[in-house]
Amino acid sequence: MPEIMNITNSTPGYDTAAGNRSIPNTINDPSVQNIPNPSRVTRPDANTGEQQSASEGQSGPLRYDSNFQSFLQRLNSSGDTVSELVRLLSGNSRTIVSSGLQAGTASELSRVLQMLEMSEGEFLQFLKDQAASGTRFGGPLFDLLRSAYRNAGSLGLQGDIGQFLKQYGDWAATDHIEATLMLRLNQIARAMPRSWGGRVTEFISLLQNGIAAGDRTGNLKLLQSQIVPYLSDYVGRSHDMGRARGLLTMLVLDVSRYENGSQENLLVSLHHLMNYGALKDSLGNLDDTALLSLLHHAASGQGTGHSVFADHLAAAAGTALRGSMGTEAQEVFRNLVNSQLVNESVYMPLNHYLLPLKWKNRTMFSELWVDPDAEKNQEQGDGQPRTIRLLLKADVQSLGLFDVVLTCRGKTVNLDVRCPEQVASFSDQIQSTLSEILRDNGLEAGAVQVEKLERLLTVSEIFPTIFNGRDSINVKV
Repeated sequence: MPEIMNITNSTPGYDTAAGNRSIPNTINDPSVQNIPNPSRVTRPDANTGEQQSASEGQSGPLRYDSNFQSFLQRLNSSGDTVSELVRLLSGNSRTIVSSGLQAGTASELSRVLQMLEMSEGEFLQFLKDQAASGTRFGGPLFDLLRSAYRNAGSLGLQGDIGQFLKQYGDWAATDHIEATLMLRLNQIARAMPRSWGGRVTEFISLLQNGIAAGDRTGNLKLLQSQIVPYLSDYVGRSHDMGRARGLLTMLVLDVSRYENGSQENLLVSLHHLMNYGALKDSLGNLDDTALLSLLHHAASGQGTGHSVFADHLAAAAGTALRGSMGTEAQEVFRNLVNSQLVNESVYMPLNHYLLPLKWKNRTMFSELWVDPDAEKNQEQGDGQPRTIRLLLKADVQSLGLFDVVLTCRGKTVNLDVRCPEQVASFSDQIQSTLSEILRDNGLEAGAVQVEKLERLLTVSEIFPTIFNGRDSINVKV
């Protein structure tokens, strides 16, 4: 019979049963690892303080101790974008296109398919447009800032340029941030009880009117003095630690970006840069009107007319992921989007391009990764040309998979082509043709090799600079 006058869960080591047996001492148990703390010296154990590297083929649960390590893990486990595009736009594409459950769902994929019909000149323009849309900071202003950053004699100038770029990025993304704010508030209103959500709906109407009127100052005042305090009060009173609290955290981050990207802050930061001698001669004579015109011109060149294919593909993905195209298309687009997000991560130090093409009744789906400074961390003498390396993965209809690695040092180009077995039998002819193509374009053919594709090359294998940040401290909060 239990003793109701005593503590039900007795203290370990002081109950009667425990007195007759020895309790193992776990103080120096090596299986119990220390929490890494660089500010103190702890007892030795199996934890050396290093983060385990996400090497090739490593699997397991997602890492939560480091954003960078989780990126490496996703990079190793992410699907092949080329294969997903092949599944989507060839073979079963007509079935997927015709299986839309809502009006207009098939039209997005139909537009994507139509854009694949290109001539040689159209494909070159498509490649240029991809490169243009992938460069966010383009134009004379940013060329000047790049030059000043490279030649900066102080860390202060580099830090101020970085701060300006953050503000410019938030300013240029104003439309996107405003749309995200509206989306977050609508999600919060649906996640809250009706007694609280009604007031949020009123806030949404006020913010929508302010955005339509272009009143950024009034919108910030509404967000900071009314909306965020009201939502914080709801979380504090209701102890809602679920979806509403998570959305509030994301909303606060969007509000900080909205404030950081104000036109006034942008001009203050730019005027501060003009005090440096490296920029004063070029920008010192420009007034606020001229500076804003320069910024608007740079912003207008971002994503206008250059990302038509990406826009249609994104629209099709959004339609499919909402379940309007059936389960098969949803799975394909989910894998495609996950792969794209990994390749566009802030931790990916490479330029990434997606290059589908249908030319002369033959379809090719390819991805291109480019490192414009492949050996920048190695010792190079002054005046030596930089090394450019690219990896091209292609799936050519009726032929198969190709992996092409190109390394360019000045005018010398090395080519390593991995091709299907039926193509490898013509390796000598292909090597000769590739060398002629390089010479015809004013380049020197270095080592040109064509061999059978035994295994697929990985991005991290060709570009080991991806792992440069592995030893840095980058802990998730």
